[in-house]
Amino acid sequence: MGARLRVVLDQLVHVVDADQAAASLDLTLGLVATSPSGCTVDAIVTAGAEVPIGGVSDVRTLALARRELATSWQLGIAPGVGGGLIHSPTLMAPLVRHDRVHDNDQTTVTLWDLRAWDAPETLSKGQVAWQRGMLRRAVKHADAVVVPSHAVAERLSELARLGDRVRVIAGAPPQGYAAPPDAAERRAAASLPERYVVVGGSPATLAEGFRGAMAAGVDAVVLDAPEGAEPHYAEIASAAGLPERRAHIRGASGAQERAAVLAGAAAYVATSATAGWPWRAVEAMALGLPVVAVDSGSHRDVIADGGMLVPAAELAEAVADATAGGAERLRVLAADRSRAFSWASSAERLWGLHADL
Repeated sequence: MGARLRVVLDQLVHVVDADQAAASLDLTLGLVATSPSGCTVDAIVTAGAEVPIGGVSDVRTLALARRELATSWQLGIAPGVGGGLIHSPTLMAPLVRHDRVHDNDQTTVTLWDLRAWDAPETLSKGQVAWQRGMLRRAVKHADAVVVPSHAVAERLSELARLGDRVRVIAGAPPQGYAAPPDAAERRAAASLPERYVVVGGSPATLAEGFRGAMAAGVDAVVLDAPEGAEPHYAEIASAAGLPERRAHIRGASGAQERAAVLAGAAAYVATSATAGWPWRAVEAMALGLPVVAVDSGSHRDVIADGGMLVPAAELAEAVADATAGGAERLRVLAADRSRAFSWASSAERLWGLHADL
């Protein structure tokens, strides 16, 4: 009898992190498509959720909504879940005592970034406390913790005693990620200028990206700004020398909207060095966009030769080059590097992980 891999899909009703929610669905699609002969994919979902994926064999719907379930699992209370092979594409998992040897029960979780430890100011206090608490449970009960890069694995080894239970499996761009046919119309509706760079990072790091826009003589667009953060981000731009009218601050948006914005940019600038999966940089590479990033372990692992990696102090000069003479070369390098990542490949490696366990 083949294995049944049960995937936790906790954000189908209430989305906490849009990137991780989308990645969970894309990974599940990959698991269905790459399932070994005789193996099936099941889902564990919160109350009221419906799984929008074909090929999932069985769905276990729990009695609790996502918020209540997060509290319950943080306390180690996981009634109604059952055993078997369980994988969570996030830290949200029923991390309780189980017997891998005799019952063949396995529980693995995914840790996409270490902001809760290295950049807690970018999250709410509740999110920081919950993630730290769930990592403590993972240290006690997870059979493996999946991280997206070797840099995250190295930093995690300094934070938690997980030994050889840390496994590196990269993410990928959203399934079918491409600029929508009406990308130009979407950019016009968003009142974006003709020439701009997209800058990603936190308030502590964005200034270098704004200086890069100034050096390149273009505007700057920031995606994923928290609600109400626009005035503060505009002040950072102004202090960095970029007039507020040339700093376009945008909040969270869907994949198609982001693709439309990125596709019209002269370059993507990643300013944060925090260990984690660089979601927007990977999307930018998938669109063949020149990428300039602060040199860090995660960027070396993921972007590698698909972009320009420079010290923060040299970011402005690099952005100026990436939007001028170096643009075409960087577009080719970005597109080539993006082909290294796919959800099918990630899924195959996850099947292999559970086979190894």
